[in-house]
Amino acid sequence: MPLHKGVAKADERSRSVNPFYGETDPVSGMTEAPPKHRLPDGPTPPSTAYQLVHDELMLDGNSRLNLATFVTTWMEPQAGLLMAECRDKNMIDKDEYPRTAELERRCVAMLADLWNAPDPSAAVGCSTTGSSEACMLAGMALKRRWSRRTTDPAARPNLVMGVNVQVCWEKFCNFWEVEARLVPMEGERFHLDPQAAADLCDENTIGVVGILGSTFDGSYEPIAELCAALDALQERTGLDVPVHVDGASGAMIAPFLDEDLVWDFRLARVASINTSGHKYGLVYPGVGWALWRDKDALPEELVFRVNYLGGDMPTFALNFSRPGAQVVAQYYTFLRLGRSGYQAVQRSTRDIARDLADRVEALGDFRLLTRGDQLPVFAFTTAPGVESYDVFDVSRRLREHGWLVPAYTFPPNREDLSVVRIVCRNGFSSDLADLFVDDLTRLLPELRRQPHPQTRDKGAATGFHH
Repeated sequence: MPLHKGVAKADERSRSVNPFYGETDPVSGMTEAPPKHRLPDGPTPPSTAYQLVHDELMLDGNSRLNLATFVTTWMEPQAGLLMAECRDKNMIDKDEYPRTAELERRCVAMLADLWNAPDPSAAVGCSTTGSSEACMLAGMALKRRWSRRTTDPAARPNLVMGVNVQVCWEKFCNFWEVEARLVPMEGERFHLDPQAAADLCDENTIGVVGILGSTFDGSYEPIAELCAALDALQERTGLDVPVHVDGASGAMIAPFLDEDLVWDFRLARVASINTSGHKYGLVYPGVGWALWRDKDALPEELVFRVNYLGGDMPTFALNFSRPGAQVVAQYYTFLRLGRSGYQAVQRSTRDIARDLADRVEALGDFRLLTRGDQLPVFAFTTAPGVESYDVFDVSRRLREHGWLVPAYTFPPNREDLSVVRIVCRNGFSSDLADLFVDDLTRLLPELRRQPHPQTRDKGAATGFHH
């Protein structure tokens, strides 16, 4: 009996850790799971630590089935190898890692050429941790240019944009004390109206933000029409209001698939552009890019020079230390694909999005808001007459099959509209699209038999990521 009790106590101590990688390890002597909210008393063998973390992460969703995110979830193994080789390089140490710095410079030059800068060699730019940081930098430059020309010390700057902008612009306005002037949605217009934006501008407007690819529905905002409305405003009032293009997604789609669309530095009023290298730039997170058409668009006083790292290096970023691996991966992807390669990848992705949108519409239960023919993204809501379920039920049931699909309500003045959004990315193949349609089709009979939509807070987004 005592032996039995002793064995029971040992079992009680060890039952939370697999003995093959935990308790039997002679170094750790681990007999129970490590604490979750304080440091363990001693070290854990690497194999044990790895297995514990690995097992917990198994409960995460499958990123390849995440149709909520715009962020890249697949790259070639060679890109992953390069990133592993460069993960210990600090991007800020440009004197210590001059070739990494050179690859960043080349990427900026390539983007300036891609976006039709008047003189690509004169364009200035930098890598960032993503589009959110790039937008902050662009907003700072707009505010500083405005402060140079204002003569009223009590004036409060404002920034005009559509209500559909990514949340980073709300953060910018909050952090840098800029009034956000938002153009609401109206009817079937789900993004900024050029004339409505121009009407909100005054002498304290630091700029207008145009979105090349709204995260709400995947549609392009009319950048050329916006610039034309601001040109007319200048002719009437003398106000010269610059435009920043938030091309987080579309700036890496339009140059390859919509070459006749004029939205970039070909428009003299466009002062700056940002994009996410880790979205349709096809690189793992996190890397973004911010570019200005010339040095005049980026005030020199915002550029800091660092000399204690071994050289006089200019830096313009909110972050300081960050890995160089993503920048290297961006250069690899530019080199690997070239223009025709990017065109092929983006066209395939858009073709899959358009076909998938048509197949969802053909089911008869849904009404499409967009069709995936701009960004490879489309949004849909339930069709008139569908009363037994709503888009939140669709999102919830698809999650049971592994699909991460966001459902959310639109902002003012269309809070009445709730949609599901599908983001197609490189790596979301036709086969996966077939599987998605199969699962959605199988769910519909059960959803139709519901007496009413399931109760939930419809003001909260489900897995919505900008």
